[in-house]
Amino acid sequence: MSGLTLRLRAPLVERIDLSGITPHAAVAQDVDALRRTVVANGSRAVTLGDVYFVSGTPGDHLEIEGSARADGLGAGMNGGTMTVEGDAGDDAARGMRKGRLEIRGRAGVHLASGMKGGLVVVSGDAGDLLGAARPGERFGLSGGTVLVGGDSGQRTGDRMRRGTILIRGMAGPAAGSRMMGGTIWTERGFRAGPGPLLRRGTLIGPSVEHLLPTFTDCGWHDMVVLRLLSRYMTATLGSLAPPPLPEKVRRFAGDLATIGKGEILLTV
Repeated sequence: MSGLTLRLRAPLVERIDLSGITPHAAVAQDVDALRRTVVANGSRAVTLGDVYFVSGTPGDHLEIEGSARADGLGAGMNGGTMTVEGDAGDDAARGMRKGRLEIRGRAGVHLASGMKGGLVVVSGDAGDLLGAARPGERFGLSGGTVLVGGDSGQRTGDRMRRGTILIRGMAGPAAGSRMMGGTIWTERGFRAGPGPLLRRGTLIGPSVEHLLPTFTDCGWHDMVVLRLLSRYMTATLGSLAPPPLPEKVRRFAGDLATIGKGEILLTV
């Protein structure tokens, strides 16, 4: 597999915007041209070569040394694979359409905002507004799959339209707020108040710290779609897939403060 490697010359002091530095974008230019690519570093414009040692051959893989101050990692990806060794800053995988982004650390706020396809795997926690719409935008996550190995922050999936978010830990407060479609699945449960103004979509987990009063208990159900979801996750994630969902779940419909066509499914 051909590819490039970017290593920091020194720890970042100011935030840097790496939006558009993707495997396919790198293929279109040689290494010297890539080094001359201008990026925003705080209030200054610098070249990529000023901040990173760039080595290797442009190809379908890009490996980059991560930092919590490096924003936009994987933003706009349209294929290939990208590996971040360490943390990622804000707006990682923003507008991603295809490919695989792996973050071997923590991700900042607005991970996968506006994402339409592809796969994102984060080994650590994700910040607030995972898969959420940015101010002025109609939709958040609109396709693809996101796996978070730790916890997520508040308002995960705000205005989410499609796609799947799997959280190994707990989903933060108000997960699924204003959600319009898609699935948020947490293996350890939801913190307080999931689903405020949930219109459509499904939240799945073993527990809820506090359920909003605008959700109604619909009893226990055997839902075939959950078996299909488990198979999809196995096909998509392979060895990273969660255990299959149980045959029966307890369903709560809501948010009845709006059209109420969403649901929270408790697996225990």
